[in-house]
Formats: sequence, C-alpha cells, structure tokens
Amino acid sequence: MFNFSKKHDNKMLRFSITVLTAFTGGLAFTALHTPIPWLLGPMAAVLIGARFGKIQYYWPTYIRDMGLIIVGYSIGLSFTKEALIQITAKLPSMLIMTVLLVCFCAGIAWVVSKLTGVDYPTVLTGSIPGGLSQMIIFAEEMKGIDITTVTFLQVARLMMIIFFVPFLIFGPLFKNTATEPTSDLVVKSIQTSEPLFSTIVLFAVICVLCAFLAKKFKFPTPYLLGPILGTAIASISGFHGPALTQPILDVSQFMIGGYIGLLLKPEKLEHKAKIITLALLSGMLMIFGSVGLGLLLVNYYHITPSTSLLSLAPGGMDQMGILAHEVDADLSMVTGYQLFRLFFIYFAVPPLLRLFFKVGKGKTRKAA
Repeated sequence: MFNFSKKHDNKMLRFSITVLTAFTGGLAFTALHTPIPWLLGPMAAVLIGARFGKIQYYWPTYIRDMGLIIVGYSIGLSFTKEALIQITAKLPSMLIMTVLLVCFCAGIAWVVSKLTGVDYPTVLTGSIPGGLSQMIIFAEEMKGIDITTVTFLQVARLMMIIFFVPFLIFGPLFKNTATEPTSDLVVKSIQTSEPLFSTIVLFAVICVLCAFLAKKFKFPTPYLLGPILGTAIASISGFHGPALTQPILDVSQFMIGGYIGLLLKPEKLEHKAKIITLALLSGMLMIFGSVGLGLLLVNYYHITPSTSLLSLAPGGMDQMGILAHEVDADLSMVTGYQLFRLFFIYFAVPPLLRLFFKVGKGKTRKAA
C-alpha cells in the first residue's frame, strides 16, 4: 500500500511539474503573439523541459483524450445544413481537388524521403495536409513510423501555412476584385454563444458516448472522430450546440500540446538540419501547390482568388474561416471545402495508409 501511494505521489509530482512547464510555454507564446499559442507553447516548453530537466515528465493519455473530445465537438459544430449543401453541390470538384492535393503532398514526401534517407511511410505520414493531431496519433498507433519526424514535418507545414497564407491573402495578388455573397457560417460557429445548461449536458453526453463507440468500433483517433460525427449529426438534425469560447478552446489545445511535447524526441532525429530545412521547403511547396489548384478553381467557378486559396489551403479550418471573413471571401464555400478535406483525411487517408504500408512491407519481405 505504501509503495502504491509513493508511486502515485511521484506521478502527481511529475504531472504537476509538466503542467506548470506547459502553462509557462503557453503564456510565453501568447505574449509573443504566435499562432495557436496554447498548442505550440506547451508543446515547445514540454519538449525543452523534458530534454533538459532532471525530472521525468508525465502527461496522462486521458488528458489528451479530453482535449480531443473538445476539439471534435468544435469541429462537428461547424458542420451545419449550409455546409452540407455546399459539399453536396460541389462534391465532384471537392473530391478531385482533395485527391490532387494529397497526391501532390505524397510526391513531395517521396522527394524528401530520397533526399533525407528517412523511410517513406514516416515522411508521407508527416506530409498529409490538414491533420496535425490526427496524423501524430496515427503515427503513434502504427509500428515502424518515427513519431518525432512526423511531428516535426506536420508542425513545419502548419507553421508555414499559418504564417504565409495571411500574407498572400492580404497581398495584391489575392485581393478581392468583386464582391461575393458571404454567409455567417463560420462566424456563427465561432462566436455564437448559447450557455444553456441542458444543451451543454446533452452535447457532452453525445460527444463522450460517440467517442467510446468510435473506440469500440476501432475508428482512427476515436476521441476526435466520435465527437465530430455525433455533433455533426445532431447539428444537421436541428440541435444547435453552444459555440465554445476561446478560453475553452485554449484549454483543449493545452491538453493536446503537452502530450505531443512528450512525444517529440529530437535526440532521435537523424540529420536534424537537413530534415528541418526540407520540411520548411516542402511546406512552401504545398502552399504553391494550393495556389496552383486554387487558380484552376477560380477559372471553373469564377470565384475570387482569396476564396479559392482559402478553400484549398492545407491548414486549419478555423484559421481559414477567420481569414475568409476578414477578406470577404465566400465563407460557406471555404468551410465546405475545408470540411470535406478534413473528413476525407480523417476517414479515407488512415485506412489507405495502412493498406499502402501493409502492401509495401509485403513487397519488401518478398524481395528479401
């Protein structure tokens, strides 16, 4: 009994120090006005603290799972009837553009793999656009994939998108030359607040129940996908959940960021300078690829360049939605494309990657 209590106290002390370190990182990144500070801040702080501190850091998996449930609810809340109509009307072009973007990223991953010597499955998982948390968790579930390399590649891509896309959007090249009909779809999903206790409890039960059901049926990243599906179905059925405030979203990012920080093991990353440089270059190539596909979309639908780029940019749907509102782009179209790619990556990509890796291993064994 004494030994169990001592072990429990040791975990609590390690977790408390990890939380304090992560919180300090969040505050520092907030003060520096960096993008998504409560995800990247804790991630960076825990990474540094775990490498140079004398105490072994600890972050329970269930904390990460709680953060994923909150994020899943927030994403599912954006899946309204308006977004569903946009996806249905433009489904063929959404599928084509999404597949082209994923294939383009797969090609970049092949080049990076050849130049760095890192195995292709690791680089490919790190290059899939628009799924930072999900791809990292997917890498954790798969054997033989280097989580540290995947995380660095995903973070590099995300940072490139977040920093460079706003400069492109507000620059002369993508300045809107025509007024487009816009909707308050994303704005409402982010800003509207209905603090009804019964509604909050209802959606909390839906999210938790769907998370456990998704885990039972072995969905990829069940604690994210379950709440997304449950909330989306409820929203389309007419139940309107309250939008989450920014502090709650910050807390969810904090829960995930601390966990990801512990997954990062830079001492195991071979050829650091080369991989980081190529990760940044691949991120820039993804942006150029999005611009090229966006120009095709402009010619097909006769929309403004800003709407097309934000619809196809391989970044977060929430950031792209906010940018779309700032430049008067078509919010429903941007949200529709981003949601379709999000669901495509969440549902189609992990099974395809598993099949691809399985076939690849089979060929390697036969060749041996």
